[in-house]
Amino acid sequence: MSTPAPGAWGACRFCGVAVPSGAKECEICGAAAPLSAAEIRTAPRAVRRRLAMTGVLRAFIVVAVIGGLGYAIVSAVLAGPPNVPDPLTTAGTYTLAPGGITILSGEITGGDFVVGNFSSVAPVGASVELAVYNSTEWGLHTNGSVASPVYTIGAEPSARIVYSAPYTDTFYFVFTNPYPPTSGLNVTVYIATEYESNVGDDGFT
Repeated sequence: MSTPAPGAWGACRFCGVAVPSGAKECEICGAAAPLSAAEIRTAPRAVRRRLAMTGVLRAFIVVAVIGGLGYAIVSAVLAGPPNVPDPLTTAGTYTLAPGGITILSGEITGGDFVVGNFSSVAPVGASVELAVYNSTEWGLHTNGSVASPVYTIGAEPSARIVYSAPYTDTFYFVFTNPYPPTSGLNVTVYIATEYESNVGDDGFT
């Protein structure tokens, strides 16, 4: 039987982790009297079996962790980036009080489109107005100043929306019930919009 080299590492008799030569206790679990390299060779069969089992268990844990991380990375690569719906791609029904509004907003890249339509559903034939503001004009509008919309549709019971942004900005699509508060007329309107990129499949506009 060969003699272990000086400074050879031993092992904790409890958890099996490698312990520096001459250590009085295990640095991991705190168990006293770790086995030296020489003592490992002559330890009782039960002790050597426990050390072998803990070594196998640690190796299994390491392999499982590596495998799990690899699976997560490969799955993320294959799945691609998350598909987050654009806020200007939506459809829904809104009830507007007299003079009331509902707003759809989101960033549009210059040259891209927002298309869609709106239609009053109750009462049928009631009118709705649409005004689109860029971020600057919307700030003026919310402050009570005179603001100029970049796109409008007058009072109509239904209309098609086709708006092409000339530059990148956040745009606000403001749908308004044009009837005065004294009319007491609530208008329920169905609105559908879709963001469309102006970039073709070949990557060119």
